[in-house]
Amino acid sequence: MVKIRMHVAVLCLLAGMLGGVFSAGAQDLDATTVPVESVSLDMLGSIVTLKQNLQQRISEKKRAIADSTSETEKNNLAAELDRLDKMLASANRDFERIATGVDIGLFDEKKEEQFNWKDELVSLVKPGITELKRMTQKARQKTSLKDELSFYQQLKPVARQANENLMDLISRTEDNAVKQNLEKLVPEWQGVENQISSKLEITQMQLAELESEEQSLIETTQASIKNFFKTRGLFLFIALISCIGIVLLIRFAYLSLVKYIPGYMSQYRPFHLRALDLLFRVVTFLAALLVVILVFYLFEDWVLLSLAIIFLMGLGWAAKHTLPRFWHQSRLMLNIGAVREGERVVYQGVPWLVKRINMYSMLENPDLGQTLRVPIETLMDLTSRPFRRHEPWFPCRKNDWVILSDGTRGGVTSLSHEMVELVMRGGAKKVYQTDDFLGMSPMNLSVNFRLKIGFGISYNLQAEATNEVLDILDAYIRKQLAAEDYEKSLLNLRVEFSAAGSSSLDLVIIADFEGKMAPLYNRISRAIQRWCTDACTENDWEIPFPQLTVHKPAALT
Repeated sequence: MVKIRMHVAVLCLLAGMLGGVFSAGAQDLDATTVPVESVSLDMLGSIVTLKQNLQQRISEKKRAIADSTSETEKNNLAAELDRLDKMLASANRDFERIATGVDIGLFDEKKEEQFNWKDELVSLVKPGITELKRMTQKARQKTSLKDELSFYQQLKPVARQANENLMDLISRTEDNAVKQNLEKLVPEWQGVENQISSKLEITQMQLAELESEEQSLIETTQASIKNFFKTRGLFLFIALISCIGIVLLIRFAYLSLVKYIPGYMSQYRPFHLRALDLLFRVVTFLAALLVVILVFYLFEDWVLLSLAIIFLMGLGWAAKHTLPRFWHQSRLMLNIGAVREGERVVYQGVPWLVKRINMYSMLENPDLGQTLRVPIETLMDLTSRPFRRHEPWFPCRKNDWVILSDGTRGGVTSLSHEMVELVMRGGAKKVYQTDDFLGMSPMNLSVNFRLKIGFGISYNLQAEATNEVLDILDAYIRKQLAAEDYEKSLLNLRVEFSAAGSSSLDLVIIADFEGKMAPLYNRISRAIQRWCTDACTENDWEIPFPQLTVHKPAALT
């Protein structure tokens, strides 16, 4: 007996709680008006039947409470009676809502509310959130009804099985006391089954009504697009035009004003002009935001206004975390930061002249002949410095000839802060990354260059090696330079004694040439070696080769 009562209480609790939840959920979801033409008389009839069942069960609970002598049983019955009262109130609201076709909660008396700034802030963004909910209202309502329908479909067989079990026990029992207690449960469980059946029918009719009102996807899309361009689309367009207009107006006024400010068009502007330019940007940004909000306010579109306020709140929250970065950027734009206009900064391994600092800054390398446009964020981790007038910006320029530490000699055909391309004699090309190129200590031959050619003569010429030989060799080399048309590019020529070697007297020929002779660097070097050999032949000078001298001790007598 106790076990049966426990089952009854549990099922009543489930039916009552979930019935109330789904009823309240349906009331919350259906916040819009229902067309009078769609009111179903069958649905109203089902609700009336449900109300009668609930009223009958409430009367039974009241009688049971009056007849009970146990305080515990009275408390349990009172709890069940409270749930039945809530279900009856929910059924009354459903009946009135479906009958009138409006949300009767709109007519409830409003309670006086205390001011709360958090609530007021939420109320500003509430229209935007409400609009987002409204866009998905039908889908959410349909899903809720399907869940409710599935719940009652699962619960109905359980209630029917409970009634069948009671009738079976009544028919088989011979104990009058047990039979009487079982018969008392019959009305209770029949009411539960009737209530579930009524809820199931109401849910099915609501779902069918909702599905009958659904339009095709194309029709819904077309209607939504038309409605958008008639209302919010038009407001957004007006707000955009107004925003662009106010920006252009402020820009025109600002440019007209600065024409009369001395020094504004100078290459490197003073601090007060930079502060004025920064103030102009801030005012332009704030004016654009305010005009957008004003347009939404004038058209009384609280949804767009709410979304604009949400956007502003997002900007405020982002500014809270990025304020130090904005301050750093502002210092750069005011030319009081770590990088300043007219100074030298190293970026990607290459020195650059800071030409202009703005939201997009200009960097220039005179030797590369290249200008970079970089965002101001790039300069935040760099430091510039003043530079001297003749300080180099790159080891070479285009069309210069260089020799690298790996022995490569070639003319520069293309160079940037990323790649350097060399073309060698014969036409072969070699490409280096700029960092690798700079790491090979390029020697630029295109300015001027010097050749130092060593040459050795025999010790037989020891007496003339430091004077007469030098003069003869100098004259001979000059004659050959003139003969082969190298003399015009010769800057300096000296023939000097270098050292007394182990097997030769070493001379050195020092020749300085103009940079235009850089492509013939190796050819001239070989030619000087050739001229030295020819001079030795012409003057009968012996060219020694490495010798090994063995000293033999004197013979013993």
